[in-house]
Amino acid sequence: MTRTSRLAAASFRTRFLLGMLACAALLSFALYTQFRDVNPLLPCPLCIFQRIAFVALGLVFLVGGLHAPASAMGRRVYGVLALAAGLAGIAVAGNHVRLQHLPPDQVPACGPGLDYMLDAMPLTGVIRKVMTGSGECANVDWAFLGLSMPAWSLACFVVLTLWALYAAFRKA
Repeated sequence: MTRTSRLAAASFRTRFLLGMLACAALLSFALYTQFRDVNPLLPCPLCIFQRIAFVALGLVFLVGGLHAPASAMGRRVYGVLALAAGLAGIAVAGNHVRLQHLPPDQVPACGPGLDYMLDAMPLTGVIRKVMTGSGECANVDWAFLGLSMPAWSLACFVVLTLWALYAAFRKA
């Protein structure tokens, strides 16, 4: 292994492990808001799907960071995997933000809970139903600097996806 490829692998490793730490911090905050003693925030189905996307992105960051391939092709594979997880998160969070900005008369009715849907419907039907949203997904229960939690999730997915692409596709 040449000095340049070792430096590129170390740089990739650092960037991907930092991405994993960011995903872990975001998931920790989400769990804190759900399980705190005062005014807990229960996640809606779209929030749960966003958490799954953060877990997937965090796992890609972790595996890529631990593996730290020396070849550019290996780093690009992890970049594409992170892009797929990030785009899934962007789609879910973007849909959630869209639901929160609908006029009240256009908000879908509240649907059954995710546990019930998983028991009663096939997985594809659950995904389709969750992505169409429901009334509880349109509620804004928490905001910081004027942005709801799904809006912050959307911003974080965009930043983390760009971070992964930068780490994976930059020239050594």
